[in-house]
Parts: sequence; C-alpha cells; structure tokens
Amino acid sequence: MPHNPVLYEVLRDRIHQSPQGRISFAEFMELALYHPQGGYYSSKDAILGFEGDFVTSAHLGHDFGELLATQFAEMWAHLERPHPFVLVEMGAGQGLIAADVLSSLQNHFPDCFAALNYQIAEKSNRMRAIQADRLSPWAGRVAWVDLDTLPDDSITGCLFSNELVDALPVHQVAIAESGLQEVYVTLADNPGSPVREVVDAPSTPRLADYFAFVGIDLSDPQYAPGYRTEVHLAALDWMKTVAAKLHRGYVLTVDYGYPASRYYSRARNQGTLQCYYQHAHHDNPYSHLGHQDITAHVNFTALERQGEHCGLETLGATQQGMFLMALGLGDRLAALGQIQASDPTTVNLAIQRRDRLHQLINPMGLGNFVVLVQGKRLSTEAKTLKGLTIPPLM
Repeated sequence: MPHNPVLYEVLRDRIHQSPQGRISFAEFMELALYHPQGGYYSSKDAILGFEGDFVTSAHLGHDFGELLATQFAEMWAHLERPHPFVLVEMGAGQGLIAADVLSSLQNHFPDCFAALNYQIAEKSNRMRAIQADRLSPWAGRVAWVDLDTLPDDSITGCLFSNELVDALPVHQVAIAESGLQEVYVTLADNPGSPVREVVDAPSTPRLADYFAFVGIDLSDPQYAPGYRTEVHLAALDWMKTVAAKLHRGYVLTVDYGYPASRYYSRARNQGTLQCYYQHAHHDNPYSHLGHQDITAHVNFTALERQGEHCGLETLGATQQGMFLMALGLGDRLAALGQIQASDPTTVNLAIQRRDRLHQLINPMGLGNFVVLVQGKRLSTEAKTLKGLTIPPLM
C-alpha cells in the first residue's frame, strides 16, 4: 500500500524544519501513530480485532471487561465506597472494555455503578467517535477527557489501561565504539522508502540517565557495539502525569513487556520494536507509513520505579492469566464444562467460548501479559486485591 501522503508531507516538513535535517525516532513514531490527519490511529486503517491488524483481550468476548469490573468493585469497597468513584480508562480503543465494565457494574454491582464516574482519555478523534457510538446506552455516564488537563490530585478511584503503554513513542538507541548513540530519521531519495535512519550523539542526557534509573550498566560487555534497543521516556512522562492526577486509589496497567533485567538482555540485542500490518507483524517501521501499528514492549521496571518516584506504591505485578483466574475466570471455565446439551449450536458456542477464555490465560500469548497495580494513600486492607493473590512476578 502506498504511504499515507498526508503523513509523508508532515514528516518531510518536520524534518526540513529541524536544524539538523532530522528528527528523533520517538518524534517519528509519535507522528506515524497519532498525527490527527495522517497517523495510524486517526485513519480508517486502524481496524482492531479479528478483521484488523491485531486482537486484544477485549476482542475475545465480554469476560475480560467483566472480570476487570469485579476488580474495580473491590477497589471501590476498599476505598470506603466513595461517591463519585472515578474510573479513567486511558486509550480505550473501540470502547469494548468500557462497555463490558459499565454493563457488568450496572447488572452485578449496582451500588458501585450508582457512584461511578467513567472517564475516557483518548487522543484519536476517530476512536472517540467509535467509543461514543458503542457507549450510547450509557450516554451521560461517560465523559471524554484530556489526561494532561485533568486537575492534579483530583481522582479518587482507578486510572487504568490495556495495551496503551506499548504504543507510546520510544527513542531508539544503539551502542557504538564511542558509546551510546541515538537513532534519528531523515529524508531519503528512494520513493519506495522516503525516510531513512542516521545514528549520532544522543539528543538528550535523559537517554543515558534512563539506563541508570532502571539499573542497567551499559559498560557491561554484553552491550557490545551493534546492540540496539529502546528507551521509554514517554512512558516515564505518562506515569508521572498519571500519578499526579490520582488523589487516592489505584493505577492498573496491563500490557506486554518485561522487567529491565530481561528487557535489556544479551539475547534481545535488537530491541523489541515491532509493526503490525494486515494480520502480520514485522520490524520495519518505515514501510506502510500511516497504515501500520508500531509498538515496543513495556519496561515494567521503569513504570514501577517512576511510580514510586512520583508517590505511588507498587502493590504487585502478576501475569494476566493469574490475575484473571484469581478474579473468577476459572469458575467460568468450570461452568462451561458442566454444560450438557444435545443441541449442536449450544455445544459449539460453549466450545468457542472456552477456547477464547483459554486464549486470555495462555502463557504463550495474552496470559503472559503483565498486570501492574500501584496505589496511593491506601489503607493496609486496601493494598490487598483479589486479582493479586498470586505471588508477584518482580
């Protein structure tokens, strides 16, 4: 597919305007994903689910959102049933989780639902429109907000995200004989690939500081020339913002990634950046400009330490599979196993649902995602959550 012409013009202008004729990879990724006219998430190409570029847990049925609702109801109780109880979903995609959480709380936790103030922080106007359509049954109960302009220290409840942090822009860096270098993007003469990389001195000392912050010593021999990886400065800034908005309650982050010791291992010497285009993934962020998703795995050590630096306490981290089992997914599987029906349609539906539940907990897939829960101004009792009854990962 040809590159998005709007995005190419934006990239060209931005690079021309740069004093050195180049932009950081992080700036490139920000534009490629989020530019209001040319970015992937603003285009019709950003189709998620079985018909799109990738599937999230929310596309596998209502169970993921319903089990999250169970966790939110427990949080509300631990917070002594505040009114309002604010849920801020950051990056809500097609609104699937929001719909399932709202429906489940309304049907099974009516007191919590009565206190609920559901807010969505979403950059993409296109996604906001899709969310508003799906959430029309709860019109008036859902508001769209800008995370940056929410008042600090204003949220009593939970700020949460599912597969958001992996799509935040990352800087790319490489190790050279001279030490740490940064990857930049500049224009190329080839129409088939209109941009290319250049490697030069880091644009900011924050890149080197980041490794010290997460406990990685780049002088270790395993980081030999040619080693390449990502630095998640935007994720640090995001966590700082999230922590500032929370007055009392929780931050719940679900995504794929590793602690720093595994992220920056010798074996992962080309980083974790990957792209999704028409049901396939590859590692070339400069193809299909504006028509593909670009992601990097999450450094959970960075999120945990930044949260602690900004006043949050780490309550625990566990695998998604364990988290959902602790919240009742195992009971749902057991109930499906009790179905005895002669009707082939009923049996087939039960088999399909069981398969999707297994996908949510598959340790080789979604089940290996990390669930990180952080808190602020919590009682001792409020720090113990049902979803974290499995021993923490890190």
